[in-house]
Amino acid sequence: MAYWWVNQNQTYMHEIHGGYLWSPKRNKSGAKNVFYDNMRRVRPGDVVFSFADTLIRAIGIASGVAESAPKPAEFGVIGSYWGQEGWLVPVKFTEVASPIRPKEHIEILRPTLPAKYSPLQMSGDGNQGVYLAEVPDAMAIVLRRLLKGQVEVIIDSADLSIDDQVQDDAAEQAPKK
Repeated sequence: MAYWWVNQNQTYMHEIHGGYLWSPKRNKSGAKNVFYDNMRRVRPGDVVFSFADTLIRAIGIASGVAESAPKPAEFGVIGSYWGQEGWLVPVKFTEVASPIRPKEHIEILRPTLPAKYSPLQMSGDGNQGVYLAEVPDAMAIVLRRLLKGQVEVIIDSADLSIDDQVQDDAAEQAPKK
């Protein structure tokens, strides 16, 4: 399982309630962008920390891999400079009951921030221009501790729903008596 951080200020409501992450394939100048390329690295079962309005407000569990997809119509004028074709990753998001403000915990988060492509600045403010960043294990451990068990509950419920789906699929394929 890998951990990811998504900055969703503009698209939070659409992506959280729609059950997906979406990014363009390239930046507005047409160049490759590591944060968009990361979409293709997400795997089912990966955990996504959703950051919007200075808070980690939701946790997502990826349920598939990135596929090429048009920009969601519900985005409207959001990201008008983005390309119309991008990457879409299906993610089951759960809003947390007790969001956290990482800036308030930057003293313990700072030593765990990645040296390159960090989703947070050393001050604790979000890094502009970052969409999807990989979260090192040490940072994920601190975030999970700060979220006080909420991540574990979401992971456990995702595992249960995957197990239920496997059992449902097996029951459908079993010969009828």
